Amino acid sequence: MEIRRNGSVPSQSGPAEYFTGQVRLDPLLEAPEPARANAAWVTFEPGARTAWHTHPLGQMLVVTGGCGRAQRWGGPVEEIRAGDVVWFPPGEKHWHGAAPGTAMSHIAVQERLEGAAVEWLEPVTDAQYGGDA
Repeated sequence: MEIRRNGSVPSQSGPAEYFTGQVRLDPLLEAPEPARANAAWVTFEPGARTAWHTHPLGQMLVVTGGCGRAQRWGGPVEEIRAGDVVWFPPGEKHWHGAAPGTAMSHIAVQERLEGAAVEWLEPVTDAQYGGDA
């Protein structure tokens, strides 16, 4: 058994290469091999969001607070709220983040395949974020 004490791993800022706006990443789990799971608590300030990305084995989001947005490639922008659980299947191109006027937090859970849990793609444009593209 391993217990990671609250506060033992410092928060990180979401890198501008992969995020638009202010994002805080709090790592929760990085399971050792042969396990593949990893998880983070992610907090997006109003208007902040990820870039487009995929996960080789899919991703589950558990929205823990606030109101946000999520979109899969080719689909509509969807509102997500505290208590919602979102599943993105393996390889599905998507993004997620906060609503324009409200912060949003979620726990993101994904697995590594051959060492990689995510493939980052291009930034989400303001038109895409607004549902206009």
